Amino acid sequence: MKEKVEKVLEEEVRPVLRMHGGGVEVVEVTDEGVVKVKLTGGCAGCPFSMMTTVGVVENALKSKIPEVKGVELIG
Repeated sequence: MKEKVEKVLEEEVRPVLRMHGGGVEVVEVTDEGVVKVKLTGGCAGCPFSMMTTVGVVENALKSKIPEVKGVELIG
């Protein structure tokens, strides 16, 4: 499933985050379908990072990969 996650991130999520000087890295994909991510660049530490994680990253992944149950922001 990690390959599917990386594909969606590269095609749909990272271009959006790059417009704001940021990015996202996959830390882990659990057997339970939780994707653990780390925001980078301008998105790291941003006051809107939780909104970005849920509104952009999680929504994109869940809409394209039904096995994804949630996204967790690490660090």
